[in-house]
Amino acid sequence: MKIKKFKTISSTHTYLKENNSKYTENTVILAEEQTGGIGTKGRNWHTGSNKNIAMSMLFRPQKNVKNLEGLTIEIAKRIQKIMEQKYNIKLTIKEPNDLMLNGKKICGILTESNTIGNKINYVIISIGFNVNEDKFPNELENIATSLYKETGKEFNKQKIIEDFIKTLEDII
Repeated sequence: MKIKKFKTISSTHTYLKENNSKYTENTVILAEEQTGGIGTKGRNWHTGSNKNIAMSMLFRPQKNVKNLEGLTIEIAKRIQKIMEQKYNIKLTIKEPNDLMLNGKKICGILTESNTIGNKINYVIISIGFNVNEDKFPNELENIATSLYKETGKEFNKQKIIEDFIKTLEDII
C-alpha cells in the first residue's frame, strides 16, 4: 500500500474523498493532527497533536465486491483481535462503529463506498484511535479514553499503525 503522511489536515477521510482520483492504487493517508476529523452523524472526532492515530485507507477493489454489509464490524473485530493479541488490551465493540475500553470510546471507524453503475469505484476506511492522548476536551473527558489514560504508559503509535495496515490490507 502507498502511504502519504500529513502533519496537519482537516480530515484524512475528507481528503481521500475529495482527492480519490489522484490515487490509482490502494493508499493510506496518515495525519499527526486533524483539525476537522469526522465521525458518524456529522460528529467531530478529536485528534490531539501526534498522540493518536488518524488514518484513512483508500481501496480500489480489483474483484467484484457485491456486498459491503458488515464491513465496519469486521474492521472492528480485526482491530479488537490485534489489540488483545499484541498488546494485551481487551476492547469491546459497540455497534455500529466504535471500540470501547473500560466503558469509554477509544476508537471510531467510518466506512464509505463509491460506485459507478454496479461496480465499486472505491472504498474509504477511516480509523481514529486514541493512543497516547493525556487530556481530552471537557465535553469528551467522561466518554473518551486512550491507551495511555487507561494503562499509564505510552505506546508506539507507529507500530500500531503498521499492525492496523497489515491486518486490514486484504479486507476488501
